[in-house]
Amino acid sequence: MSYNIPLIVGAGLSAVAALLHLCIIFGGPAWYRFFGAGERMASGAAAGHLYPPIVTLLIACVLGAWSAYALSGAGVLQPLPLLAWALPAITAVYLLRGLAVVGLFIFERRRLSAFWVWSSLICLGFGVVHLVGLIQVWPDL
Repeated sequence: MSYNIPLIVGAGLSAVAALLHLCIIFGGPAWYRFFGAGERMASGAAAGHLYPPIVTLLIACVLGAWSAYALSGAGVLQPLPLLAWALPAITAVYLLRGLAVVGLFIFERRRLSAFWVWSSLICLGFGVVHLVGLIQVWPDL
């Protein structure tokens, strides 16, 4: 059996992003600031509020689940429930998040920051990798 390499790469990218979000929780306010989470999240983390780590943990869990779905679509794991729905949805979320910077550039240029540009490029890259893999496995889903 052959595995779908783009989806394996996509799974790895999502897993790294999930692990990075976990590191941000333990890294504290400086990490929230460095990775562009915003001053509200950083200040909340500094004050010991639960909101920043809970939101960040939820994001890490979602990214971890997306990694598992990509591995399932790649044939590495057994088919997960709703795989034929989840893979296109995950791909669409990554692509739409990647293209969000275009909307900001056109309509809210004052909110455009280095964080938005870099994170959008990263998400767009993740989305393209998932899209290539999804196109390759679509007939088998």
